Amino acid sequence: MADLSLFQCAMIALVFVWSGFVRSGLGFGGAVLSLPFLLLIHNDALVYLPIIALQLIFFSSLILYNNHRIRQKYIRQGEQAEGSIDWSYLKYALLIMIIPKLIGVFGLITLPANVMGLIIFTIVSVYSISYLLNRPFKSSKPWLDITFLIIGGYVSGTSLIGAPLITAVFASHVRQEKLRDTLFALWFVLVWIKLAAFIYLSVDLQLIHQLWLLPCATIGHFLGLKFHRKLQSTDAVMFYRVMGAVLLLTSFAGLLRVVLPS
Repeated sequence: MADLSLFQCAMIALVFVWSGFVRSGLGFGGAVLSLPFLLLIHNDALVYLPIIALQLIFFSSLILYNNHRIRQKYIRQGEQAEGSIDWSYLKYALLIMIIPKLIGVFGLITLPANVMGLIIFTIVSVYSISYLLNRPFKSSKPWLDITFLIIGGYVSGTSLIGAPLITAVFASHVRQEKLRDTLFALWFVLVWIKLAAFIYLSVDLQLIHQLWLLPCATIGHFLGLKFHRKLQSTDAVMFYRVMGAVLLLTSFAGLLRVVLPS
């Protein structure tokens, strides 16, 4: 990114503020809601993906540490320490997703990126509209959720845009107050796998650019934390409508990227 103008750098910085805000506010969307706009500024995904991956690991670590600290505090007080992560569903989903994730990471199956993008963002659009209409999709067929988790795992292996589909499934099975932190725990595991692949393939991790982009994402992160606390105090209907709106925006941004020329 050495040849970028000052204006382009400023726009990239703003997008990373937005990325941090969305990620901490809802627990998903940091990559997929920023990558299409980043590529409009500088069309090279391999520049941004390592930066986003490292930031996601950093902020998910903070969330996991905070969850551990709160649990230990309750334990010392002799109270029930349930925590803010649904470990049971997280382990179940990881068992389903891990193999498709590895297949996507190592490119054992190559599907056209545009086809995968159209599939996943069409499905997410259906989910988002159902949330906006206060008729959230509730699958009565476990095989359907498993299918969506497999697709989401594979897509998250090939890129970092599987989150909206995975989130839509998790939202149907994880309680509202545990959804964000459970997703952060999931991203922590999945992104480490992706980052390991970057290191193995000698992809430039763009560490020098973290010096100015990590503070931008941090600003967005703390703004997102305030938004999340406010969102948690609202009723479930408002929570899912906000999530539906973000999912719909995510789908639009993703479809925009699909139809853009390379």
